[in-house]
Amino acid sequence: MFSEVYSAYFDAVSAILREAAGGGITEKRMKEIINEKAFAESVLTIIPALKNEEWLLFNSAGKTPIKKPPQMPLTLLQKRWLKALFADVRIALFSPDISGLENVEPLFEIDDFVYFDRYNDGDPFGDAGYIENFHTILQALRERRKLKICYLNRLGRPISGIYSPWKLEYSAKDDKFRLLTGGGRAGTTINLGRITSCEMSNDDDPADPDNPDFSRAPRRREASLAFELTDERNALERVMLHFSDCRKETRRLNGANYHVTLWYDFQDETEMVIRILSFGQMIRVISPESFIALIKERIIKQKNFLKNE
Repeated sequence: MFSEVYSAYFDAVSAILREAAGGGITEKRMKEIINEKAFAESVLTIIPALKNEEWLLFNSAGKTPIKKPPQMPLTLLQKRWLKALFADVRIALFSPDISGLENVEPLFEIDDFVYFDRYNDGDPFGDAGYIENFHTILQALRERRKLKICYLNRLGRPISGIYSPWKLEYSAKDDKFRLLTGGGRAGTTINLGRITSCEMSNDDDPADPDNPDFSRAPRRREASLAFELTDERNALERVMLHFSDCRKETRRLNGANYHVTLWYDFQDETEMVIRILSFGQMIRVISPESFIALIKERIIKQKNFLKNE
């Protein structure tokens, strides 16, 4: 079956081989390519496999026997997978180019999946007003333009102002997009589903790279946790993919055991508890104590819930 993870590996190794076939490549350059095309932790797998001739793509001198640059054409299975993804209303918000897939049958239907670990009041992704606001925000992000936004806060009170868009985030637990706005202390987070109106502001110079509102990230309360991981059933790969949105450090302890530190936005702590628990016994959180307490509380609640069923 087609795999997102292995496709990233193939793409990274293909780029390494193209440079190696052209006259050689250094380990430093290999790491740069892996960081660009795969995951930072992939160096733990790809480089040893190449240097130790496990994959028979390099010899001990660091040369490749491959003469022609490797190609990565899409298979029919990959095309069917892409066609299925493009049917997702969230991906459709970005107006992806689906040319070449018109006559391809999707690999699965979106309705084939039932989500049990997220809230049911997700954003109205198909609403015309929501789509228009989303496209306006995307345009502002690309052109570094300020936005005039009116929205309702969590108490339902209307708020309006001029904001400098920093980036869009998606919460899998809430099934919602939110906009992070820059400008240091002036920064805030706005849920797109609460926006009542959104338009380009006319009181700023577009595409000003020196504007501190665009060059300075919003202040956020960052939290961290550390856990030990046992790499069984490709747990390391799955963890690296699952937490690809988080800054992290990974250190090998011994054998199949790893120490991982994750940094995340404090407001996503409940979501992080759910994501960590989804890996079961493969992960053992070791710090901080406050996060461990949240995990215990969540497990006890789930246990009591099952008893009452």
